[in-house]
Amino acid sequence: MFQTGITLTVLRPNTTVGPKQQVDVILANPPFGASIADGVESNFPLSFRCRESADLFIILMIQLLKPGGRCSIILPDGCITGDGYKERIREKLITDCNLHTIIRLPQSTFHPATVSTNLLFFEKGSPTKEIWYYEHKLPEGQKSYSKTKSIQFEEFTPIIEWWSNREENDCAWCISVEDLKGRLDLDIKNPHREKTAKPASAKEVLGKLNSSIDATHMLLVEIQRQLR
Repeated sequence: MFQTGITLTVLRPNTTVGPKQQVDVILANPPFGASIADGVESNFPLSFRCRESADLFIILMIQLLKPGGRCSIILPDGCITGDGYKERIREKLITDCNLHTIIRLPQSTFHPATVSTNLLFFEKGSPTKEIWYYEHKLPEGQKSYSKTKSIQFEEFTPIIEWWSNREENDCAWCISVEDLKGRLDLDIKNPHREKTAKPASAKEVLGKLNSSIDATHMLLVEIQRQLR
């Protein structure tokens, strides 16, 4: 049975969620960096207790999904990296669920907030073996999103077309979970972009430095001439 209209709250003890409360699909945008009331973290297992609402929502959603249930959730970069309880939460996510896709969004997507965010897609019931990443790029000629230039649905067309026929390209790459063992850091940068960005040679760096020094010297000479 498909259920909709469920209210997600961290105020309810995690242990009280049973089969009758579980659902087939969850789409959520939990609050980032929101403070929680004292004692709310005690509604969760000890190893996952924290004061970050977005992290607690990950545990809540895993619990609320039926076996085979699907979830899409928007999370900041801070949720997919970090040690301690954050790593334990990510370990539970990739152990209890198949985290098959992470869409990396531009930093300005939720303008005026400048938090880098991600769309995580996972299914409950089987462990993650590999994760596909897709870097959503800004429209050509646009430097950032803003109140007047917000993200548009048609911008997701390339992702929709790629979704059912996945291949690596300039925007997409795949990571085996085995490669994450020992760190479980899901903040994986686009390897294709890193290859494209060729580091400058020592000769090029020195050339730019000398040009900058020459330009500064000429500016100082001009200032001194005008002050005479």
